[in-house]
Amino acid sequence: MIPVTLLQIPASLSTSLFCRCGASVFQRQCRRMISKKTRICDILKSARIGSDVRVQGWVRSVRPQKDNLFLHVNDGSSLQPLQVVASSHLNTRDLTFGCAVDVTGTLERSPNKRQNVEIQAQHIKVVGECDPVDFPFKIKERHSLEYIRQFPHLRCRTNAFSSLLRIRSEATAAIQSFFRDNGYVQIHTPIITSNDCEGAGELFQVEPAGDKNGSDDPNPHFFSVPAYLTVSGQLHLEVMAGAFSAVYTFGPTFRAENSQSRRHLAEFYMAEAEIAFTESLEDLMRVMENLFKATTEHVLSHCADDVELFHKYIAPGHRDQVDLMMKRKCHVISYTEAIDILNNSSQNFTFSTEWGCDLQTEHEKFLVKHCGNVPVFVVDYPYVLKPFYARDNQDQPRHTAAAVDLLVPGVGELCGGSLREERLDLLKSRLARAGLEETYAWYLQLREFGSTPHGGFGMGFERYLQCILGVHNIKDVIPFARFSHSCPL
Repeated sequence: MIPVTLLQIPASLSTSLFCRCGASVFQRQCRRMISKKTRICDILKSARIGSDVRVQGWVRSVRPQKDNLFLHVNDGSSLQPLQVVASSHLNTRDLTFGCAVDVTGTLERSPNKRQNVEIQAQHIKVVGECDPVDFPFKIKERHSLEYIRQFPHLRCRTNAFSSLLRIRSEATAAIQSFFRDNGYVQIHTPIITSNDCEGAGELFQVEPAGDKNGSDDPNPHFFSVPAYLTVSGQLHLEVMAGAFSAVYTFGPTFRAENSQSRRHLAEFYMAEAEIAFTESLEDLMRVMENLFKATTEHVLSHCADDVELFHKYIAPGHRDQVDLMMKRKCHVISYTEAIDILNNSSQNFTFSTEWGCDLQTEHEKFLVKHCGNVPVFVVDYPYVLKPFYARDNQDQPRHTAAAVDLLVPGVGELCGGSLREERLDLLKSRLARAGLEETYAWYLQLREFGSTPHGGFGMGFERYLQCILGVHNIKDVIPFARFSHSCPL
């Protein structure tokens, strides 16, 4: 029987319960409160010495001695585990590294300098056994991200990946808070769409598995038109920017790129925003920079231990790079200036650096390094490189579009955006030249009814995590990586 003391509940509540219900009911109420588990992160933050607690988690280490058994138990709520001390009289033969346990006991001060408290266990139940011989992660080994990537169903059990998932969670909350606090309305843009926003043709087509329409149906498509997994929520955000001054979406996007590179995935997350009544790339760049810095500041303050793990063991010294990005303002150069910098350098590039070429990863990394290893905005790209919706810069000597990319150290392009072409005649002529005027008739109609100058951008969430954590491969910053020839579960 677990002992019950007044330390377990507030004094005012214990007195009230005792007076109203009597001793027996009071004891039952107290036991009911003990049965509720406590998160380990809460125990470590506000330990109440002498109180009885219950924790449920997974064993991260086992150290048997003659009279006692020392366990480290983690429930995923923090990087730091909680030490559990079990007397030898408890049945502990099934306690192994990796097993799931339910522990009840008393909080005591710990003589261990690494933590303030520990649990003196009164009862330990092994909920799920684990054979440490077959378990792919070993108790005293620090496994590389490449190694644990082989076990997508188990890698959340490691310190590195559980830290990554906590960081993802906090970064997601920070992005949502940034937009909410700045007056943006969240829009749930569709996953299934009939348009190709980027125009690159890297689409996953969506159709039912099997002949659902019947052999007599003259239309072979489930939606009556070809439908695809979205590559971007931008066009749907533009619809909403006709009624709201600022909108955003944050969700999965899909690209059918047959790539095995460290920067590309077939499924990834993007934070996208659209702003009405703006005619300035500077407005977009300000939002991009503020989003990056506000999110990073939140992650650094709320996930200090988890971030430190990456900066200490995965990317040593990367914290200095992050601090530099936070202190310095982003650099701004035009595409034309970028080409001049590349052509005047002594470096031999694999890809062409002539005006009109698209910037490749090697070019982006060089430009960031040239500008002092701080984020760099590149503006005013050649018009032909950008999709139909990018605004035509008619007042420049070379034919450019009002488009901007944000390049960051170690990754290259993080954000991409543009002012949108709000002038109906120019937009109509460009769509006509591409043979898309009928397809995007609805998009043209947006310019006929209360249209405003507007613009927007998208930020790749996984690339953002690569940037602040120093992770080399994008497959190591997403729970379940999807890329060509790989969809294991």
